[in-house]
Amino acid sequence: MTMREYLNAVANAHINDELDAKTADLLAALDKKNAQRSSKPSKTAIANEPIKAAIIDYLQGVDEPMTAQAVGVAFGITTSKASALLVQLAKAERVTSCEVKVKGKGKVKGYRLA
Repeated sequence: MTMREYLNAVANAHINDELDAKTADLLAALDKKNAQRSSKPSKTAIANEPIKAAIIDYLQGVDEPMTAQAVGVAFGITTSKASALLVQLAKAERVTSCEVKVKGKGKVKGYRLA
C-alpha cells in the first residue's frame, strides 16, 4: 500500500474532523513534493543533453537515416542508450523514424532530422 492509498483510506473513513484535516494536509504536502520532483530533471537527463545535441549535429551532416547501432558506434555509447536517446528526440519531434533495410537484420528503425 502506498502512502497516498493509505491517506485516501483514512480520509474516506471520516473518523473525526481533526484527522480529516491532518490527512488533507498530508495529501497536499505529498502533492507538492511530487510536483517538485517531476519538474526537476535527473542527473542522467542533464548528462544526456549534450549527447542529444551532438546527435542532432551529427544527423545534420548525414543524408540517409541512421540506425541506433550506427549512432552508438559514432558516439562510443551502447546501442540501447543510443536508441533511448533517439526515441526521446523523436518524442520531442527533433528527429523522425523510418524503416531501414540492414543486411542480415532485415528492417530496423532509422532516424533522420525532422
